[in-house]
Amino acid sequence: MSQYRAPDYYLLDELISDEHLLIRDSVRQWVNKELVPIIEDYAQRAEFPRHLLSGMAQLGLFGPTIPEEYGGGGLDYLAYGIMMQELERGDSGIRSTASVQGSLVMYPIYAYGSEEQKRNYLPKLAGGELMGCFGLTEANHGSNPAGMTTRFEDDGDSVRLNGSKMWISNAPFADIAVVWARNPEGKVQGLIVERGMDGFSTPETHNKWSLRASATGELVFDNVRVPKTHILPDVSGMRGPLSCLNQARYGIAWGALGAAMDCYDTALRYAKEREQFGKPIAGFQLQQKKLAEMLTEITKGQLLVWRLAMLKNEDRATPAQISMAKRNSVATALEIVREARQILGGMGITGEYPIMRHMMNLESVVTYEGTHDIHLLITGMDITGINAFVG
Repeated sequence: MSQYRAPDYYLLDELISDEHLLIRDSVRQWVNKELVPIIEDYAQRAEFPRHLLSGMAQLGLFGPTIPEEYGGGGLDYLAYGIMMQELERGDSGIRSTASVQGSLVMYPIYAYGSEEQKRNYLPKLAGGELMGCFGLTEANHGSNPAGMTTRFEDDGDSVRLNGSKMWISNAPFADIAVVWARNPEGKVQGLIVERGMDGFSTPETHNKWSLRASATGELVFDNVRVPKTHILPDVSGMRGPLSCLNQARYGIAWGALGAAMDCYDTALRYAKEREQFGKPIAGFQLQQKKLAEMLTEITKGQLLVWRLAMLKNEDRATPAQISMAKRNSVATALEIVREARQILGGMGITGEYPIMRHMMNLESVVTYEGTHDIHLLITGMDITGINAFVG
């Protein structure tokens, strides 16, 4: 039975509707019952718990902001953020699975796909009947995705796709991939590639120290024949994939705080129970300093993402604002996890507590969907008007 108590020092629950609280409690109960008891074992074995997918679909964790007519939840961005926070409190890799499905696969099909593509894919993705992945990053083009070399050529009613993508969450089991590649004119376009197409393979990435309970792989395209009806018709250029990343980054801003909250709560309970020199270590000044600073940073992060949710709901959140929140949440979470590990001492490195698993996971989260430094430059360019990405 989970003993988790979410910190809410500034009474933010009072700013959240009863409907949102019900959504949060439903996800929280599912995480406590289905995820928390098994996640350490799956992480130790470096195995993705695929049996959780049906439960995630039933909870509406796949595409919660997609309209109901396409199988989504029709919810707002506050609901989406709360869901991702609870999921990542359980594990970053499991949150990644949901983020990829909703923000990086369903969102581009909804935003840029044809009506036929929406009707064909979105309900099945929302229900977990199909699982998807997102192909943007390449071996030589991570922070500079515009340098991608994956491309397709005209082939009558189809195109021929060649190239590869790497560090792709969900790739080993995905049924479809939303892939970004250059068309014959050199413009970036999105294609829906289905498992089973000749020349398409998804080798799994092994020996990870991070996101061990998440399935990661490559996407390899060797003259893959993709029907032209699978090309997303309503976007070209980098605007398409970058808009998807903004959706995912928003979810990460909430999710990383969930990991921080879990570690803070674990450290607080441990400090109250662990005795040294005749009293609980929570009674020593340095431990109280750690805990007070952890809670302060969590509270600041909670206020930041709550306001960002309000802006998202009003369609006023800028990419730079989302970058600031993603960067802050992950940096905050990493610092809190490291402080929590110190409070737990030697026990902090064992699988009896979630601390080290969160720490290792966050070392990936601080890099993917835009690195810590890249998000700093996004903010810098926004406030100065000067692009520091290129010389």
